[in-house]
Amino acid sequence: MIKKFAFVCSAFIVSSLAAQVPPSEDMRLYDIGAAPSSQRIAQDVSKLVGFGTRHSLSDTHSETQGIGAARRWIKAEFEAISKDCGGCLEVITIADTATGDRIPVPHEIVSIIAIQRGQLDANRMVLMSGDIDSRITDPMNSTDTSPGANDNASGMAGVIEAARVLSRYQFSTSIVYAGLAGEEQGLYGGKIVAAHAKEQGWNIDAVLNNDMIGNIAGINGIIDNHSARIFSEGVRWVETEDEARMRYFTGGEVDSASRNLARYIKRVGEQYVQNLDLMMVYRLDRFGRGGHHRPFNAVGFPGVRIMEVNEHYDRQHQDIRNEEGRHFGDTIEFVDFDFAAKLTALNAVSLAALAWAPAPPSGVTIEGIVQASTTLKWKMGEDENLAGYRVYWRLTTEPEWTHSRWVGKLDHFKLENLVIDNYLFGVASVANDGNESPVVFPGPAGAF
Repeated sequence: MIKKFAFVCSAFIVSSLAAQVPPSEDMRLYDIGAAPSSQRIAQDVSKLVGFGTRHSLSDTHSETQGIGAARRWIKAEFEAISKDCGGCLEVITIADTATGDRIPVPHEIVSIIAIQRGQLDANRMVLMSGDIDSRITDPMNSTDTSPGANDNASGMAGVIEAARVLSRYQFSTSIVYAGLAGEEQGLYGGKIVAAHAKEQGWNIDAVLNNDMIGNIAGINGIIDNHSARIFSEGVRWVETEDEARMRYFTGGEVDSASRNLARYIKRVGEQYVQNLDLMMVYRLDRFGRGGHHRPFNAVGFPGVRIMEVNEHYDRQHQDIRNEEGRHFGDTIEFVDFDFAAKLTALNAVSLAALAWAPAPPSGVTIEGIVQASTTLKWKMGEDENLAGYRVYWRLTTEPEWTHSRWVGKLDHFKLENLVIDNYLFGVASVANDGNESPVVFPGPAGAF
């Protein structure tokens, strides 16, 4: 009789502990993943193409042509979305004067920003960006037709559509929808907005930069409507000399905050968006090239670039023309709107999961030199929706996290008989609804 009672008590304790483990799925994210409309995206891309050129140095006074008309239309779209959700978006412009190799005289670069404030921690933010501007062969040609249908009306339309979808929900932390200007002239919009964010003390956990999300036919002959790339920096640009020395001896070359953000987007996107395969590329951007996530990386914010896998270079930065039956130019007939909607959905589910999750753990450290076990420690978060923590580990040769364990609301955990030399480790914060932060690698190499 005593043994039976002990068994019943033990079963009750195990059951009680299991009940405290947050769910593994958030069903709302399936709805968000199916919500973006290819028809609305097509309408928005068509509208942006219709401005003739969106070159950063083009007309700012016309109501129908040039960069000025384009950015006023984007602002009006954000304001209309805000009206539909009862004023849930704060729509602002962030501008500064810039000059450089592709801006020969001082010129105002104006980005359009819409902020959906979080209910618990409004100053913690996740940001989705697209580029307003376009160009053709000569980066200084600000007058000739420059449709920029895929590069990057597709990304800008995706940002607007994500705002339509996500403004129907409330989130713990803030979501920023950004139309960035001046990308083709030297990433000026991103630099100006990133500087503004630092000055205002914005706590940005993630930047999802979308640059060309509408092309499925590559110059290599491959047609692929189900795959996308996620580019991310490996070693943090803002790493100090002392931090580099620490990383040299303890690891972290492929575990920056940006790289673990990329892993997070891949996991969430493939879970909640139908028929989507994501490729993490262990580079900041395409070989020798750049995008608007880089200015955010440069001031310490985690950021990635999301885009198609197979580019078609005849349809990028080209004057519109036909040569011997070969089309050149970034025109709208080559944009696949279903694909653009799918990558918009990828952004939407990632932003939502991040904004419902607690802040990534801070102060993460690791111990275990010449020991049989490995101990992770971190600072206990103060988020109201924090359920606890999950520790992760993988072999050093694995690209993604392969093992994890829920540990509850603790500030440390020992993984028995897992030797620190053979694995990489991290920890994530978990909300009551099951949404997690990205994994944080121990030490400054992986800090958010």
